Amino acid sequence: MFKDILSQKGVLAMMTDLEIAQAAELKPIQEIAKDIGLKEDELELYGKYKAKVVLGVQDRLHTQPNGKYIDVTAITPTPLGEGKTVTTIGLSMALNRIGKKTITAIRQSSMGPTFGIKGGAAGGGYSQVVPMEDFNLHLTGDIHAVGVAHNLLAAFIDNSLQKKNPLNIDPFSITWRRVVDISDRALRNIVIGLGGKIDGVPRETGFDITVASEVMAILALTTGLKDLRKRLGKIIIGYTGDAKPVTAEDLKCAGAMTVLMKDAIKPTLMQTLENTPVFVHAGPFANIAHGNSSILADKIGLKLADYVVTESGFGADCGAEKFLNIKCRYSKLVPDAAVIVCTVRALKMHSGDFTVVAGKPLSEGLIKENLDAVERGACNLKKHIENMKLFGIPVVVAVNRFTTDTDKEIELIRNIAKRAGAEDAVESTVWADGGKGGEELAEKVVEAAEKPSEFKFLYDVEQSIEEKMTIIAKKIYGADGIDISPVVRKKIRMYEENGLDKLPICMAKTHLSLSHDPKLKGRPKNFIVPIKDIRLSAGAGFLYPLLGDMRTMPGLPTTPAGTKVDIDSTGKTVGLF
Repeated sequence: MFKDILSQKGVLAMMTDLEIAQAAELKPIQEIAKDIGLKEDELELYGKYKAKVVLGVQDRLHTQPNGKYIDVTAITPTPLGEGKTVTTIGLSMALNRIGKKTITAIRQSSMGPTFGIKGGAAGGGYSQVVPMEDFNLHLTGDIHAVGVAHNLLAAFIDNSLQKKNPLNIDPFSITWRRVVDISDRALRNIVIGLGGKIDGVPRETGFDITVASEVMAILALTTGLKDLRKRLGKIIIGYTGDAKPVTAEDLKCAGAMTVLMKDAIKPTLMQTLENTPVFVHAGPFANIAHGNSSILADKIGLKLADYVVTESGFGADCGAEKFLNIKCRYSKLVPDAAVIVCTVRALKMHSGDFTVVAGKPLSEGLIKENLDAVERGACNLKKHIENMKLFGIPVVVAVNRFTTDTDKEIELIRNIAKRAGAEDAVESTVWADGGKGGEELAEKVVEAAEKPSEFKFLYDVEQSIEEKMTIIAKKIYGADGIDISPVVRKKIRMYEENGLDKLPICMAKTHLSLSHDPKLKGRPKNFIVPIKDIRLSAGAGFLYPLLGDMRTMPGLPTTPAGTKVDIDSTGKTVGLF
């Protein structure tokens, strides 16, 4: 496989991800649907290569047994990312290659990162979802539907204030901001209602990026249209003058919000470069929200396939912990195995000897063989393996191999991973080789998924808020404990008084460290996690403590990725990665 990378290196160097995607031979989406057992009347076509899947398919398939359920996560990444989506797609293609009918289930990309610094979320190289332009841009309009539903509620709030405030909403308690799916730091904090009485009640508010909306988190966690309507009604936008919660139901907005979401609730069917099926649905943030694609896509996929491979945002301490404690709790689905993606360069970074900065060349020490740095930095990998084992899940490590990695470094990682409790560690070359480069990984995942399930949650939702936060901080992050500010304790008492404390916890923290501090690499020890704030997503069904200053509206870099995007003389998109 590594020889294949070297032989293709020159070709890949001349072709961008977009050019590879545009050169692909796609099948009509009806053929992809037929291959997995979907009927024509269960599709709503959006052009030739993508379609919505109607939720009624669940009724037809409800007696079918579920396939195997695999979650792909990662170690604590460098700012460059370690190829988690590439691995998710490549593993799915590889499983199909070895005879396992497999569906990929991933999130839709936000246009904030697409035109900002991070790039899209369709994978890369020869491990991509296509059409790549559609995936990374508007797709079937779900993000726009989320944004409109969210902003309709915001408009209802300000209209209620303007119309003599019949619900007695305390303007200073309002937590519901507006959203837009573009990174725009100038909108983080704004004043609205200026211009006189006819233009509203002046107050401070702001914008979040759409994928940070509670409506998006709800879309990913809902189990059907009735459940969606119920969850939207439970959204708490603020409190009355006597500290009683005010909901979207109180504002009589939840019904209209549901109508706006009635198509967005349907998963979108697409395909990989090897014409294998992909469900793309929802795209919640992995820090403020839970960072996982939809329960509905997973449930439908598990009835249609032998395997569903899904992906959790950021490292196993972020998206995967939330996948297991939040998403699986609401879906009642039990994962059969987890895949942890790592890279040699990330492990070297976690040794503390090197720094990785997005947009700057890698240090020479990250490129040369350095077994000592790999071994010291592998403490991060070992902790993530331990974390997944806490849930009783078999773990396979996927080493996303780069051309500068050496056989000795790969073998060292394999030995360390197995000693830490992983079933195995296998190199993956799916970026260069597509599904062929993931066949060994696929075989190991099949072996792991056949083991008896010992899945268990990390905590009981009936435990106190403080107990649940402490368990996550100590067991997942390796902290000595938590420090709860007086403001947070006051909020916790208010949630308890309103019966809102028996919910899962969605810790909002940096993805660049196992701890709350992005500067602490490797496996931090002897630290206390500060709980600076705690907020409620009552409709989504979780509480989210803030472990530091979390941004819900990103900003653009000095040179945004969008500066390279254009249309050529033939009408074809160029510059999109």
